[in-house]
Amino acid sequence: MKHNTMTPLRHVFFVSDGTGITAETLGHTLLTQFEAVEFKTTTLPFVNTPEKARSTLDFINFIAKDAGLRPLIFSTTVNDEVRAILRTAEALFLDLFDLMIHTIELELGVASTHAQGRAHGMANQQKYNSRISAMNYAMEHDDGQSTRDLARADVILIAPSRCGKTPTSLYLALQHGLFATNFPLTEDDLEQQKLPGSLRGLENKCFGLTSEPERLSQIRSERRPGSKYASLAQCAYELRQAEQLYRRAQVPFLNSANMSIEEIATLVMQEKNLRKPTF
Repeated sequence: MKHNTMTPLRHVFFVSDGTGITAETLGHTLLTQFEAVEFKTTTLPFVNTPEKARSTLDFINFIAKDAGLRPLIFSTTVNDEVRAILRTAEALFLDLFDLMIHTIELELGVASTHAQGRAHGMANQQKYNSRISAMNYAMEHDDGQSTRDLARADVILIAPSRCGKTPTSLYLALQHGLFATNFPLTEDDLEQQKLPGSLRGLENKCFGLTSEPERLSQIRSERRPGSKYASLAQCAYELRQAEQLYRRAQVPFLNSANMSIEEIATLVMQEKNLRKPTF
């Protein structure tokens, strides 16, 4: 995004002793409430020793001095010494564990372990293996490549090309351990108003995605500029036919045009009553 010179750019750092996914997720969620401010975000993972903390501190302070504005730090580090070092940064330091852990300790009457990397680690081997199996299944069955063991699927996403099937399937697998597959709706499927033959009898597992013609045309044009495939007329036709097919087959569907992958996945899970734990 082009920076508006009238709006000061604020640097944001997601600092973690693990992958940084938790800090990113929580931090980004909070920053979405400040649309008038432009942010430049940087993730600094595996800051799990005092030496790494001091190096991180020097880097953040350099950025702060160069920018002339205090950066924001979203931290999910649990080591007391690491956190003490990071707190001295010329920045607004927001410790996401500090804000909640103490309150939970008081309520439970138990001290927290302060163990590093628990949020996305391998503390539960069975859950980890389940997630990997789900990911392998999603990749094998991406875009209708395989019809093996389709009955095992928790959900089957169907849609015209480039409506977000693949990233949603992979997110459902990686984040929620769900066995998700997806099938493209071809012109034959759309003209005949029938689901792909391999999905017959599995209608109850299906969920449809649609989009806006302009948005779909834009996405397809990045792949095949100037083609019939990417034309506005073709996109409008396919989306119109897809919605008719969903209604005819009684398949629930949603418009993914202005939605994040996380939002799409959440609505799919809600509609299909899929409640597996997030890892």
